[in-house]
Amino acid sequence: MIRFKEGNLRIPKLQRAVYIVSGGMTDFRKRYPERATEELVIEAAKMAFEENNLNVSAEELRGMVNFCIYSQFADHFGDQLLAEARVHDALGFDPLGNFGVKTGGATGGSSVLAGVMAIASGYASCVPVVGWERMDEVGTREGNAYIASAACKNFESELGWSYSSYYALMAQRYLYENDLPREVLAKIAVKNRGYAQYSPFSQAPMDICEADVLKSKFVSDPLTFLDCCLMSVGSACLILADEETAFKICDHPIKITIAAGSHTLRTADRRNMDIPLLPNETAEMYKDYKWDYPGFSSFLAARMAAYYAYNAAGIVDPVEDFDILETHDAFTISDIQTYEDIGLRPYGRGREFIESGDAFLEGKLPTNLSGGLLGSMHAVGATGIFQMIEVFWQLQGKWAQFHEDEKMWKRFGKEKPEKFRNLQVKNANRGCAVSHAGTGSHVTVSILENVN
Repeated sequence: MIRFKEGNLRIPKLQRAVYIVSGGMTDFRKRYPERATEELVIEAAKMAFEENNLNVSAEELRGMVNFCIYSQFADHFGDQLLAEARVHDALGFDPLGNFGVKTGGATGGSSVLAGVMAIASGYASCVPVVGWERMDEVGTREGNAYIASAACKNFESELGWSYSSYYALMAQRYLYENDLPREVLAKIAVKNRGYAQYSPFSQAPMDICEADVLKSKFVSDPLTFLDCCLMSVGSACLILADEETAFKICDHPIKITIAAGSHTLRTADRRNMDIPLLPNETAEMYKDYKWDYPGFSSFLAARMAAYYAYNAAGIVDPVEDFDILETHDAFTISDIQTYEDIGLRPYGRGREFIESGDAFLEGKLPTNLSGGLLGSMHAVGATGIFQMIEVFWQLQGKWAQFHEDEKMWKRFGKEKPEKFRNLQVKNANRGCAVSHAGTGSHVTVSILENVN
């Protein structure tokens, strides 16, 4: 059994506040043969430097940058070791210091954490965090095998070199433990793919119903094609700054607090333990909980990341305290697991969050209005950054600026839907984004909030 010492539960404390000042991205596609990786990265950075209503010109902003963080999941896809050096050169930031980050599916979130640490420590004052993935230079089967290598190759790989197989086993266990109907998972796919219809950045927007999800082809029982996330190509760029620099750059920077958790790469090595309690939970809530924790159906890494981040940012009840949320919905089952891990509902009751309507635009905590990984993208190195940009624009009240303008749709060769829906959350003040890796080996939880 895991038992914590006092130092293990120390709450992270930044030496100075860190802010997001700008964000930009490409659209996301299954294939992007007409664009080199450098072109995609430059396009995302160009949006961040030029299209966020900043108080400084792009050239002035470039002159403020003093460190860079790069986010790419796998060298295999582009067949280029140290690809971050190529990107750094293409963006024209040579000879500034930089490094790349890799933590599986959580690479984007971990890269932002690295940027926050650089600024909070005083090492840097303005840091672009740039992520991308080039997943179209290999076949789908080969690409899935590369991705599956982020799980333990001595254990999970025997299940078929596919994350859908890994998560299918967790889904079967979760459905058994919680007597969960498949229709509940289908609701998540319908919601997230539906919201993707209103984003010019999205790869797979769909107007579907629960029956469509249930009838689509099985990838790995009980997960169907529509229960699974996308393989994508694209890039995203987030710019971080300290307080003094942030308010020079823009009038409306967004403060960020971020924390990380981890768990064993090999799921069979996960030991039983008492459930770590979040600020909105008590031991009494789990007195009748009969399953081993975390078992095969919960993510301790997400629980720990939420524990550190909530306590650092003063979050008491996530459903009440957040106005917008982005989860790492790689699979519909991982989404409902995350609802519980971050305390939206107690363990065993995650279905209540989606069934209550709280997860929808009209609900208490709209979730994955971006379309998420199911509907919009999973260009892995860019994913966690994409999530934070979507929350950032919501908190700035700029969602429509980047999603509603017909010129943005035309830029990517797309047609804006006739029945377009504005997904801007009214009076959004605080948001959260969860970046998740593997079968729960690494997770970051980021809390973004207005300070004006």
